[in-house]
Amino acid sequence: MATLKVKIQEDIILSNQDYGSKRTLEISSIDEFSKKIVTCPASSTTTIVNFDDAVTGSNPKIDTQDSKYIRITNLDSSNSVELAVVGAATLYQVRLDAGHSHILGSASALMLSEADTSPSFGTMADLDAIACNPGGNDVSLEVIVASA
Repeated sequence: MATLKVKIQEDIILSNQDYGSKRTLEISSIDEFSKKIVTCPASSTTTIVNFDDAVTGSNPKIDTQDSKYIRITNLDSSNSVELAVVGAATLYQVRLDAGHSHILGSASALMLSEADTSPSFGTMADLDAIACNPGGNDVSLEVIVASA
């Protein structure tokens, strides 16, 4: 077992005022760590990670309940990519600009998508998968998942 230490830091000084910030998160009891580079081919939707509650044998999915930290980083220097965070019945999509990251916690009870602008703050659903579509250019993503 290990402890994953995640550090997020912004450094900026505007008009001689330091607005920088540094946050550290420690996630204990990590015994599985997956780090891979995935190329998302131009004009195609590619599933970059799958989650499931029943992971056995050679199943390449990550256990939903055991996942504790998920980070997707766009490694491209100029092109963005669209990410789809997919649950059992809904999804949400975000644009991930060049060099930017999307960070999530556990895949269990992670998301709630709605088709209106009034948040219900209802029951969260498990994450099933994360997919990407880079539009007209190939884009490489770094995918990290830490699990207990």
